[in-house]
Amino acid sequence: MKIKSILMPLLLACVVPLSSQETGGGFSKGPPLAWNFPGQSPRSLAMELAAGNVGEGYQVHDGFWSCTLSKSVPVLVEVFLFAGNDYRFSVASLEPFSQLSLSIFDATGCPVGMEYSGDSFCSTAGLSVIKTGRYFVRLVMTGSDTADTCMVYCYK
Repeated sequence: MKIKSILMPLLLACVVPLSSQETGGGFSKGPPLAWNFPGQSPRSLAMELAAGNVGEGYQVHDGFWSCTLSKSVPVLVEVFLFAGNDYRFSVASLEPFSQLSLSIFDATGCPVGMEYSGDSFCSTAGLSVIKTGRYFVRLVMTGSDTADTCMVYCYK
C-alpha cells in the first residue's frame, strides 16, 4: 500500500485508504490546485467553512489536503496534534448531495473528536488535544459516486 503525505506546519498528513480497493496507481489523483480559479472550488468552500471559526479565536491554516473520494470508501488522514491546542477540521465538496462526514480518533482508534455540523456537501469536526501525538481524521462520503473534496483546519 502506498502512502501519500504532505507536510504542513503543526500538521502531518498521511492518506491511508480503509478498503482493499485501490486504483491503478494506488490512489486516485486529487483535483488540480486551482489557486486562481474564479469560481467556487472544494478548497474555497472548505476555507469559507473554516473562516466561520475565526470569531471564536481560531486561526485558519492556509495549508490543505485534497483528493477525490469514492462512495462509502473511508479515507484516514493521519495528523500530529499538540497538547493544549484546539483544532477544527472542515471538509467540503462541490457535489450537492455528497453527504460528507468527519470523525476524529486517537492513536488507539478510540473516537475523540466531535462532529459539529454537516450538510449535504460539507462537514466540520474538532477536538481539544490533551496529549500530543498522532490522531486520525476519517473522511467518508455516502451520497455521490465520487467527489473532489478538500479539507482545511483551524487551531487556537
